Amino acid sequence: MIRHFEQHLQELKSRLIKMGSLAEDSINRSIQAVLNKDYELAKTIIEEDTRINEMEIEIDQAIIDALALQQPVASDLRLILAASKINNDLERIGDHGVNLAESALALRGKDLPESSLDDIKRMCQLTKRMVGDALDGFIHADANLGEAVLLMDDSVDNLNRKITKELMEVMKSNPTNIEPSLELIRVSRNLERVADLSTNIAEEVVFIAKARVVKHHASDDLATKQTES
Repeated sequence: MIRHFEQHLQELKSRLIKMGSLAEDSINRSIQAVLNKDYELAKTIIEEDTRINEMEIEIDQAIIDALALQQPVASDLRLILAASKINNDLERIGDHGVNLAESALALRGKDLPESSLDDIKRMCQLTKRMVGDALDGFIHADANLGEAVLLMDDSVDNLNRKITKELMEVMKSNPTNIEPSLELIRVSRNLERVADLSTNIAEEVVFIAKARVVKHHASDDLATKQTES
């Protein structure tokens, strides 16, 4: 029974890794679709979202089965509890990938305000890195990677505020830019939410690896810890 349970946990982790790969690919390609105004790629991302939704249901059932098999020890229970939360976060990341793809469709053929594009591109790169590092942290149970992701979240939040403020000014000064500016604000907000969800995953990575709950003021605590060391 114990051997079967260990195999079940490994299969659960493998499914989560596969779902994470799909979610990360959705975000990376949707960012590419936005920046390159790639209409066909955006349509493909939207059409493929159903697979992530299906995997969420499959993983939910695998988690229920794992809990039903036997009473797991503390480390196994941490993995199961974290898997449940990560599963939900990955599904939501996939949803934001669809939102970004829809923005790519909406921006097709429109001139974009140049003033915020550099910040948008920087925000894209940071968000992609946070998703990738959070998932790598989960794969390797690497708390250091998880903590590094937590420290990046403030930078994304600051960029989101900056981009929103800049685009509000653009809309005031030039009403013809209202529609593309609003869509870019939507892009920024979706990227910010993906970063938040990556932070959630990173918190679970620290929980799995160190049995330590890192919530809320995590970035402040980690920054203080780094300074002290």
